[in-house]
Amino acid sequence: MTSHIISATSRRSRLYLVAAVAASVLLLTGCNSGGDPGGTSSASPTSTASPSATPTPTATPAYVPASASGRAQNVPVPVLPEVAKTETKEGAIAFARYWFEVLSYSYETGELSLHESLTPQTCAPCQKSAEAIRAWHSEGRWLVGGQISTPAVDTTFSRDEAGKYKVSVQVHQIPLSYVRADGTVAHTDPQGADQGNLLILSYSSDSWRLDEVGSIVG
Repeated sequence: MTSHIISATSRRSRLYLVAAVAASVLLLTGCNSGGDPGGTSSASPTSTASPSATPTPTATPAYVPASASGRAQNVPVPVLPEVAKTETKEGAIAFARYWFEVLSYSYETGELSLHESLTPQTCAPCQKSAEAIRAWHSEGRWLVGGQISTPAVDTTFSRDEAGKYKVSVQVHQIPLSYVRADGTVAHTDPQGADQGNLLILSYSSDSWRLDEVGSIVG
């Protein structure tokens, strides 16, 4: 059974390659406060302030990829970069990368709520991928592999007559293994060539929206 994303790119496919990665980093800061012993005087006894306890940092649970032994654990939830909220070339590229990060997260976890919030029901290839993810993360089954990366993303950032933007994306996906509830592997996909996908995006109300996903073919 195959559940790769859209379709394979032919060698004649043309991708406009650009490396554009946008990320937002949330800096967590902590502070310690402590008291120093107070001064003394002839009129009053010495007083000492108790130092505050040092906060114990909360450990982040370690990410564990899925294997034949069990499901993936503590998969980081993709975070939409701030630049991906802007109607700019960089924003369109960042949103396209983010959309595939969410799809990758869904393959690993079976969690589809975030994917569905970004994907229209009219996108047939998207719904086909979601159906495969939902089926293989039910009744005790799970998926191994399937992580997605986007080596190259580019756009001319020009609106078409409908006011939409086209973003070309080179997509690489690790082969999927389909694991039954008893831990046996039903099937493993072979490693396919990178795929060329064309995302049709529109922008309104300070956010990008995916309208359609297609294949780049020669």
